[in-house]
Amino acid sequence: MTFEDLSSARPDLAFIAHWVKQGSHVLDVGCGDGVMMEYLQAGKQCTGYGIEIADDKVLESTKRGVRVIQQDMENGLGLFRDNSFDTVLCLSSLQMMTQVEELLRDIVRVGKEIIVSFPNFAYWPHRVALLKGRMPVSKTLPYQWYDTPNVRCATINDFRDLAEEVGLEVVECVALAEGKIVGVLPNLRGELAVFRLRKKASH
Repeated sequence: MTFEDLSSARPDLAFIAHWVKQGSHVLDVGCGDGVMMEYLQAGKQCTGYGIEIADDKVLESTKRGVRVIQQDMENGLGLFRDNSFDTVLCLSSLQMMTQVEELLRDIVRVGKEIIVSFPNFAYWPHRVALLKGRMPVSKTLPYQWYDTPNVRCATINDFRDLAEEVGLEVVECVALAEGKIVGVLPNLRGELAVFRLRKKASH
């Protein structure tokens, strides 16, 4: 898995990969098919694990050479000690959790740096859909209201408030559209929110 492969398959993951330091110990919470961990292992000499619940995704991850733990993220990360990982990834997974705050606090506990991404519900086509009396459907929210795995909807501003509440400092926050940074009106024009976070220094 080269960076070019990742860029063409998942431009959002290619952008996020730049934030993971060479040789980091990484936990990918909700790793899906394992493509991100495969790249980080091959391209950045990272070590670590993925966590995934779906049988088919666990199989795909394993085939990619990713060490994956089959577990429901809702059960928390009790397997791991405090500060076990340099970086914890939670990419397009947090919005599928019922206990978002509890999981985020657990992610903060086990990781020194955290990278979170989620569909930005304030993206302008989503607002237009709601004005028309419909639930939004888009590339980042590709499901109908009745079959979506997403149980939480958030905007960039909402998540910033939650990060503050659980004791996180926002190192960087960007909104992406088609894998590229949206500079102007990010909360309106960005389809995917990406936060790079770390624990606030205790005084």
